[in-house]
Amino acid sequence: MVTMGDLLDERDLALLPVHLVARSASVRWVATSELVDPTPYLEGGEVLLTTGLETKGWRSEWRAYADRLAAAGVAALGLAVGLTHDRPPKALVAACERAGLNLFEVPRPTTFVAISRTVARLLEGEREQAARQSMDAQRALTQAALEVDDAASVVRRLATLVDGAAVTVTRDGTAVTGPYGPRAAALDLAVVRVEVDRIRPQGLRAAASASIGAGTTVVRPLGVRSRPEEWLAVLVPGRSGDVDRVAITTAVSLLGLGLERARERRATARQLRARAIELLLADDLRTARIVLGAATATGGPAPRLPREVRLLRARGTADLLDDALGILEGERLLAAAVEAELVVVAGARRAPAIAQVLAERGLQVGVGRAVPLEQSAASHDTAGHALAAATRTVPLRTWDDLAGTGVLGLLGEDRAAAFAESFLAPLADEPALVETLAAFLRQHGSRGETAAELGVHRNTVRNRIEQVEALLGASLDDPQVRVDAWVALAATGRRGSP
Repeated sequence: MVTMGDLLDERDLALLPVHLVARSASVRWVATSELVDPTPYLEGGEVLLTTGLETKGWRSEWRAYADRLAAAGVAALGLAVGLTHDRPPKALVAACERAGLNLFEVPRPTTFVAISRTVARLLEGEREQAARQSMDAQRALTQAALEVDDAASVVRRLATLVDGAAVTVTRDGTAVTGPYGPRAAALDLAVVRVEVDRIRPQGLRAAASASIGAGTTVVRPLGVRSRPEEWLAVLVPGRSGDVDRVAITTAVSLLGLGLERARERRATARQLRARAIELLLADDLRTARIVLGAATATGGPAPRLPREVRLLRARGTADLLDDALGILEGERLLAAAVEAELVVVAGARRAPAIAQVLAERGLQVGVGRAVPLEQSAASHDTAGHALAAATRTVPLRTWDDLAGTGVLGLLGEDRAAAFAESFLAPLADEPALVETLAAFLRQHGSRGETAAELGVHRNTVRNRIEQVEALLGASLDDPQVRVDAWVALAATGRRGSP
C-alpha cells in the first residue's frame, strides 16, 4: 500500500506537509483539478493537486471545499504555491484541520507531472512487491503441504504469513486444526460460528468477511467437488490486502485437496466396513474380522466388536446419515450405510445412549434385541421391526418395547410372516400402494401428513388409498383392518419404507 508518508518522503519532490492528519492514508492515484467542486470526478484515495485558480479571494468558502474533499475520501490536497497563492491561506489550513484532511504544499519548481509519475512508480513497485510476496506465500504454503501431509502445517504457515491467526472448524464451529498464529487469542470462534452458519447453505462457492475490532475475519469453505466438511477462518490485522487474499486462496486449495484425499480414503474404509457388516449378518464372523482389518489399514481407528451387541438401524436424509456416520466412526463403533440405512453394531449397554444421540440429530432409529456377537443377524432383524414402528413424532423405538406388548411378539416370526404374505398378496405387484399404505399408517390416517412424507400431492394419496381399499376389499377406516395392515407390514419390515 502506497501511503502519504511514502509520497512525502520522496526528497526530489520537496513536498512540504502543512497539516498532516495521517501519514498512513492510502494513495490510489493522483488527480489534478481547478474545479470548485471536483468530487463528482473522484473515486476516493486520490491526491488532489490544484493551483487554486478559482479560489483567489476565498475566505469562508474554504470550509465547504475541504469538507467536500474529505467526504469524497481524498487522501490529501496538494496546493501549488507561487501562482494564485504564495503560501497556503490560513483559512484553508483551518478548514483542513477542521475536516481532518491532509494538506501539503507543492513548491514552484515541482511539476504536477513529476508527482503523478512518482505515485505511478510507487504503485508499480507496490504491485511488483505484492506479486513477489504472493509467490513467496504460495511457495511457502505448498512446501508446508508437501513436507508433512497434515493440515496443521498449512494452517500454521498461513497464520504466520498473514501475521494473524488461522483455524479450521466443523459445520457447528468446533475447532479441528488450530487456532494457530501470533494473534490466535484474538480469533473469536463465536464470530466464526455465526459466519459458517450464514454461508453454509451456499456450499463451496461461499465466502464471508467480518471486520471486528482491529482485524478482519475471513471464512472460506474447504472442499473440491462435494459439500464442504470444514471451513477455514483467518484473522488478518487491519484490512486484508492482496497478498493476504492470495495466501488464503492458496491455503483453501491445498486444504481442500487434502480433505479430498482423506475423503477418498474414508470412502474406501466405509465400503469395507459395510462389507464387514454384511458378512457379520451372514454369520461369517471370521471373514468379517479380516475385512475390518483391511478397513483399518486405510486409516482411522479400528472399531470395537463387543461380545454382546445390539444392532441399530436408522433412516434419514443422506446428509444426516453421513454426519451421523462420521460421529460414530470417531467413537470407534462399527457402522456403515447398508441399503440406504445406517447400521450400527453397538455394545448392548451403550446402544440406548447411541440411539438417543442419533434420534436427537434428526434420524429415525430402531434398536434390536441384545444378542451374542455371533447372532448379530437376529438383532438386525428385530432392529428393523423397531425402525418400522418409528415415526417423526416418535423417532426412537426399541425391540424390547415392541416385544413386551406388541402383537408380533405374541404371533412369533413364522406366523407373522405367513399372515403378512397372505394379507399383502393383493398388493404384491403395486409397490407404490404398499409404500403409501405404510406411510398412511405411520401418520395415523392423516392424508396430509402422508402426502408430506411421500412428497406427493394429497389427491395422489387419496387415490392410492382408495385403490388399496379396493384391492384389499376392506376399508382402512376399520380399526381392525388398520391393525392387520400394520402387523403385515411390520412382519415384513416394509412398514418402515420411506
